[in-house]
Amino acid sequence: MLGKKWIKTPKGNVTIAMVAYLILASIGSKTMMGIENGLIAVAVSLAVDYLYCSMTNRKGTRDGTVITGLIISLILSFTSSWMIVAGTAVMAILSKHLLVYKKKPIFNPAAVGLLLSIFIFHSEQSWWGAFGDLSPLTMIFLLIGGYVVTERVNKFPQVFSFLGTFFVLLFLFGQVNMSAASDAFRSPFINAALFFGFFMLTDPPTSPAKHKDQVIFGFLTALSGVIVYAIFGGLTYLFIGLFVGNLYSNRIKAMKAVTQRQNVKTPNRVFSK
Repeated sequence: MLGKKWIKTPKGNVTIAMVAYLILASIGSKTMMGIENGLIAVAVSLAVDYLYCSMTNRKGTRDGTVITGLIISLILSFTSSWMIVAGTAVMAILSKHLLVYKKKPIFNPAAVGLLLSIFIFHSEQSWWGAFGDLSPLTMIFLLIGGYVVTERVNKFPQVFSFLGTFFVLLFLFGQVNMSAASDAFRSPFINAALFFGFFMLTDPPTSPAKHKDQVIFGFLTALSGVIVYAIFGGLTYLFIGLFVGNLYSNRIKAMKAVTQRQNVKTPNRVFSK
């Protein structure tokens, strides 16, 4: 009974999708290295989360920790050494506990770990788990899994806003002869954008709930990401764009908290004649 309930939860849906992608991409790539890295990333993530929560007397979030580890293993190249995979997982989980507001992570933990690994470990990030090295037909798996997860967390306005803005801006850049812009419509870049939009952008703790805020969140993420891409290229632009969106989402939460405190502190006035 408990297993059936878990499968129907958003975290259950994401976990199943990530495991399925790990297996399918490994079959397509004809190697077990990705699965090995997946086991390492998940094991290290769980260990760090357990140790930190034990030392600080906090409750761990096992499902979210597993998802973070799986995402890391699907984005890092499957040829990455176990030390790079483990180091990336450590940074991701620590960011989840240290960069917080009201005990909730400010930034997407997997994105933090992956971005830091680029600068610290010079890691290769092929997004192989998004089927970037396989037939374009395999993108159907991204679309199916992405639809299920996005529907479960009610984030379609956010995803459509991001993908729409992202591709329109890149198309416009391409019209002014920015050759790099056209690369974003090819594998693995387009695979990365879809995987990112469906499974990282929609992370409930680091993104807004209201539809209006979701649209703004998606727009800001795409706009800032495309600007970074136009200037620097590479794949870091997705993570940096997401951080801008995360800051916007956190600002909304902070403003809501201030409003709630003001409502509590301001008593109803009773006027007498």
